[in-house]
Amino acid sequence: MNNVINLPPLVDRIVETVPGVRAAGLKNVTVNEPFFAGHFPGRPIMPGVLILETMVQVAQLAFPPSPGSGRAVPVPALTAIETARFRRPVVPGDQLRVEVEVLEGGKEGIRCLALAFVGPEKCAEATFSLGLNP
Repeated sequence: MNNVINLPPLVDRIVETVPGVRAAGLKNVTVNEPFFAGHFPGRPIMPGVLILETMVQVAQLAFPPSPGSGRAVPVPALTAIETARFRRPVVPGDQLRVEVEVLEGGKEGIRCLALAFVGPEKCAEATFSLGLNP
């Protein structure tokens, strides 16, 4: 999890990593998550922006370190969101599985497609870009 910019991470476990190609991770959504306090009282739903952030954190783990970059851990940051769709609420007790595929990549960054599932049901999808921090 050293390649994740934002801590604490929203990813509980990485289940697959093929650097530069794809990654998958799990988030066990519990009722004790701090964001549920206000989103929404009496009807807790994981905010869409945090589902997107979970996707970004999984994608950061698919970005291979650059040899000779002079950095211990080159961490890509979100630079653009092309599309984001939220198809079903994520609620306490759900296990969120995020699968990220690198669509394009180079020295400057990557473009990704991310899908999020609860069980077999797709709950969100997004296309976004990550770039290396200056």
